[in-house]
Amino acid sequence: MNLDFLMTYRATLKAPVIVGTGPTGMRQIFDVTGGTFEGPKLRGTLLPSGADWIQFGADGIGRLDVRATLATDDGANIYMQYYGIGDFAAAADTLQRGESFDYGDIYFVTSPRFETGDERYTWLNRLVCVAEGRAGAGWVEYRVYGVTS
Repeated sequence: MNLDFLMTYRATLKAPVIVGTGPTGMRQIFDVTGGTFEGPKLRGTLLPSGADWIQFGADGIGRLDVRATLATDDGANIYMQYYGIGDFAAAADTLQRGESFDYGDIYFVTSPRFETGDERYTWLNRLVCVAEGRAGAGWVEYRVYGVTS
């Protein structure tokens, strides 16, 4: 199994909507306001139409549930959805100070899945991906890799 670099994408986010603590943890919703993505075969912008419905457990772990729409520079629309895990307890002090954390500072891993009907990008529909993240005040960024044999 090999990892092939697919792209880096950076999303800008609104301040979170705090839903509060329910039976399975504390829920926050971060709406996507825009962003960009760029890689060897992909380039474009994130549309302001997605969000991260993140749930924080008592263990400080954030369980991500994200949906976003990518608009390529050549006119294709690609739906992206992923689940992931972020050990945000390890970066709590950094984030509370309004600072960012970098790739590898904490465990922050997702598994993006793509869907499109544009013939130029249907290869994404068959691709298993993994990504590593970093974040700061008002933004999140991922390096996305396709898993190949």
